Amino acid sequence: MSSATAAAAELPAADRAYHHVKADLLDGSYPDGELLSEGEVANALQMSRTPVREAFLRLQTEGFLRLYPKRGALVVPVTATEARAVVEARLALESFAIDKLAMQGREAMTAVGEQLAAHPACDAADLSDAEMHETDRAFHATLVASAGNPVVADLYNALRDKQMRITAMARTHAVRPRITQQHAHLADALRDGDPELAKTRLREHLLGTVRVFGVAGGPYLDPDSDV
Repeated sequence: MSSATAAAAELPAADRAYHHVKADLLDGSYPDGELLSEGEVANALQMSRTPVREAFLRLQTEGFLRLYPKRGALVVPVTATEARAVVEARLALESFAIDKLAMQGREAMTAVGEQLAAHPACDAADLSDAEMHETDRAFHATLVASAGNPVVADLYNALRDKQMRITAMARTHAVRPRITQQHAHLADALRDGDPELAKTRLREHLLGTVRVFGVAGGPYLDPDSDV
């Protein structure tokens, strides 16, 4: 048994149920609109329904589930408005990081670009969906952290759960080659010391996430559009 597995086994049942269900919500295993059953989750985790009910209540408070007595818990759909708001926040924070790197000089940009170019998110063919979700998030978190501003890094990390759930819908196997290529292009622009091109590549990359929801990016994400 791994240390992580052993540590999870020592958690109270309600916490284990919470982490299990939340992980499946974040990686898209439980899609929007699905009705979850306390009994099915309890059976899968080999525990009673009581801790599962507690976990469902906690996830309802966080906005992931909506409980219906005697029926189950509905996975609350991500709205287009929410998706766009989260992605706009990401663009603002990651663009700040690029600007901050540019102020530090070409050498700093090149160093971060090389670090990102070697990141698994630039070549994720062999990763599982769950690994891809986390790798994608870690790639962008590395860029934000490079700015050296702990407040901005904390703001970005606070978006973790929302952005993972949103991007899980955009990170399908069909589009994975495009996503990994966009990561590589962003890393190359940084490595070449071109902050404006890096921000253009970032904007193009994030705009694709919003378009999965069938809505326009809006004037901030897509300033060249007529919307």
